[in-house]
Amino acid sequence: MKRPQRSYLLDTLESLFYSSSLSEQKHFIVLVHLADPDPMWHSQMISNISTIFKPYIQASQLVVINMPLKSYLPLKSLKRNFNDTPAYVAFRSKRNMDYAFLMNFATNHSDYFLMIEDDVKCVPGFVTQIATTVSAWENKPWVTLEFSPLGFTGKLFRTKDLPCFVNFLLLFYQEMPCDSLLSHFHDLLMQQAPVQFLPSLFQHMGNCSSSEGKFNSLKDIEFEEDDISSPNNPAASIYTSLEATNGSVPVNAYSLNKNFFYAKSAEAGSHLTVVLDSPAKVFRVQVLTGSDLKGENQLKEGQIELGYSSTNQINDCDDYILLGLLVNGTLNKQVLSNKSGKKVKCVRLLVTATSSSGIMVRHINIWVK
Repeated sequence: MKRPQRSYLLDTLESLFYSSSLSEQKHFIVLVHLADPDPMWHSQMISNISTIFKPYIQASQLVVINMPLKSYLPLKSLKRNFNDTPAYVAFRSKRNMDYAFLMNFATNHSDYFLMIEDDVKCVPGFVTQIATTVSAWENKPWVTLEFSPLGFTGKLFRTKDLPCFVNFLLLFYQEMPCDSLLSHFHDLLMQQAPVQFLPSLFQHMGNCSSSEGKFNSLKDIEFEEDDISSPNNPAASIYTSLEATNGSVPVNAYSLNKNFFYAKSAEAGSHLTVVLDSPAKVFRVQVLTGSDLKGENQLKEGQIELGYSSTNQINDCDDYILLGLLVNGTLNKQVLSNKSGKKVKCVRLLVTATSSSGIMVRHINIWVK
């Protein structure tokens, strides 16, 4: 939608693409609904998008749609719930239909649909973090997974659920704002509480609302800019099934100095596990394998997992969820925590394919709050 003072849409598109690697961009399509009826604004925005994002359009990674006003339900004589002004009721009612048309178009394009409003910036690597979370929740019941508490931004749907939600939005379009309708939709599908993950992957930018005469200074306090502080590496015990060589000891991998742990080979299923003395709220994990200079002795096939409980075990956790895969022997990721507040007890480096060559684990770094 056009905003009275300035548009953030181009900034949002830049953030979506520039916060994603080339490999991540292969796994998503950005769908934009230009919903403002002003033909001059519409034409100018099409021109700007076509010029700035031409490579993405040509690669079918960016699709722009527009729905003519004649396709909309009536926007006059609407119900005035919540004592809203007639102008605002018309604005939020049209926005409900804007979203409905967007979701309807998206239904056949992918397995999942992530709603992003047109005034946000993204955390680098947000695609991989969402994909990892979806993998961990694949067999659990949910209607939406929420990666931001701001309005309708950061809400992930299964596309198979979109037709029902589209009909729901259109049926009750004049009753209340879309985020309130989503809450009722959750109730109907028996999701009793939001499934939210922190820290947030999206932050609101600017303060110009798309509703005329309104300003929006909403910010997500859980959003964290890329952290460059030193790791904490709280007190922990280190356990491994890897066979050490050259007098190397597992604790070297967790030290904050230049020591490292070296194993002469690695069998699939072997591990190096950090078990924290006290469970902690971990918000970032970094794992570095291989030589710092030449990249030799990297673990080519491995993954990092987080364990959240160790009921009957001293040197391990009962259950793990995937944090991410090693890429070129490294991982550096924010940790999305469910709002239930579970604390991390174990960080496990798991070998997923046998390597006959030596493996160097240079650092396992942990940041805690």
